[in-house]
Amino acid sequence: MSGRAIEVDGNQVWIIEEGNGGPVIYLHGFADVPGLAGDVPPLQMELAKDFQIIAPAHPACSKSDEREDLDNMEDLVFHYLDVFEALDLDTFHLVGSCLGGWVAAEIASRYPERIRSLSLIGATGLFVKGHPVADIFWVAQPEDGLYYNDLRNILFSSKDSEIGNELFPDGRGELDRELLRYGMFRFASRFGFSPPYLHNRKLRSRLRRYKGPALVIWGENDHLVPREHATAYSDELNNAPIEIISESGHSVQVEAVADAAALILKFLSKN
Repeated sequence: MSGRAIEVDGNQVWIIEEGNGGPVIYLHGFADVPGLAGDVPPLQMELAKDFQIIAPAHPACSKSDEREDLDNMEDLVFHYLDVFEALDLDTFHLVGSCLGGWVAAEIASRYPERIRSLSLIGATGLFVKGHPVADIFWVAQPEDGLYYNDLRNILFSSKDSEIGNELFPDGRGELDRELLRYGMFRFASRFGFSPPYLHNRKLRSRLRRYKGPALVIWGENDHLVPREHATAYSDELNNAPIEIISESGHSVQVEAVADAAALILKFLSKN
């Protein structure tokens, strides 16, 4: 797998870097763990045509060490502050998908002066009354020990999604890819399984601290995070534009790479 390891607080963090230009930090979700959809995930490859993409793997994901000393989102934010310091990054564009979008929003609300722009793709992280995030952990285990129909339906446009079947196939897959998926669920369960489930009730009111440019991207058929969460993010981020990508589910970063890349590149080029 291409990339490099850096040491942060005595732990290894795996970093994917591609391209030249202004720095863009990309925080991944379930479907684009480094190594799962290629050494450099497809959206990052597209963005790297115009920018320097820096994509750290979350703790326990890819080749990053698991961090048993990180207990909550506040700890995770400080972990990423240490990563940025190790990379000698002061200000940068920030893009996050799924859980990575939640982390990005938390960082932007605490340290808005460091964020040149914020792009969120199907981000978890908010509590929206009456519209909870679906229980991805309930479908993490295969039906009858074999089928991942429900998991694919939550993460993609449908259980029959071509890229969904490639990334989350039925049955036992190759060991290295199984470990990549397992690592992401380990990370997600550490920060999103225990109540409050995949959200921070305080985040919504804190988003007002970030006053810079923001973009919200959502899949038309997102079965994990209801579209009302996109509206909530937009409302709290100074009416940030919402872009809905048709015929896509939660993981638009792999289901609709060209569309997502075009939207983000246009947005970044203006900021």
